[in-house]
Amino acid sequence: MMSLAAKAGWRLRTPSVIPGFGLTLGFAVTYLTLIILIPLAGVFWRTSELGWSEFVALVSDPRTKSALQLSFGASLIAAAVNVVFGTIVAWVLVRYSFPGRRIVDAVVDLPFALPTAVAGISLAAIYAPNGWVGQLLAPLGIKAAFTPLGIVIALIFIGLPFVVRTVQPVMLEIDREVEEAAATLGANRFQTIARVILPALAPALLTGFALAFARAVGEYGSVIFIAGNIPYFSEIAPLLIVIRLEEFNYAGATAVATIMLVISFLMLLLINLIQAWSRRRFGYGA
Repeated sequence: MMSLAAKAGWRLRTPSVIPGFGLTLGFAVTYLTLIILIPLAGVFWRTSELGWSEFVALVSDPRTKSALQLSFGASLIAAAVNVVFGTIVAWVLVRYSFPGRRIVDAVVDLPFALPTAVAGISLAAIYAPNGWVGQLLAPLGIKAAFTPLGIVIALIFIGLPFVVRTVQPVMLEIDREVEEAAATLGANRFQTIARVILPALAPALLTGFALAFARAVGEYGSVIFIAGNIPYFSEIAPLLIVIRLEEFNYAGATAVATIMLVISFLMLLLINLIQAWSRRRFGYGA
């Protein structure tokens, strides 16, 4: 009879289910190193040439702080709005059949295919005081274009598909019989949504939020045309980096890029930890 050690050794020598795992793993690590890790390391390396006092002075500059606050604040607001309305859009596409459904489904992906500069020009024209939507908002005292509100609108536009396409497949897997069972047990619609549907969608919602947020933080093309780009008011951090580069202030540009990278990484790490907790808590998406 084969010993346990021999059996264990045989299992270790069993070929991997994935053909060429070692080769593909090495290729994947090499590719990620060349495309992602080395460029990011270059940013940190260039920033490390600054002294600590210089770095703090650059980061604590009022213009830099204002741009960072606007970029991250607008990105958080836009991602939160997309979670709500993106879930509603996904619900309509999954649960209802209506004329033009395929067209609506295709329109959701339009921000993926549309050049960001074209999106920015279109949004600026529509939300300008004399635009189609802007002239309707003007009597209400609301100015969208060339204000932080315009930035949020642009970030909502480019981030919506990330939430819809993340939530939609998960929503397709939720059996309607589960909802019917909840109703049979006496749950009303609100209780069914809060205790049955949302727990199942929680990991997907967090993933969609993280993707929309990450996309919005680094957005440039669709924002600069509608933002107005006024320092201390409607100037985003990516634009400030470009301005510093045009001024040949590479130290200032890399300092802003580094602080954006660190804050983005910490926020995405926190979102991933919450997502992992929700999967363990609710038992979905594991």
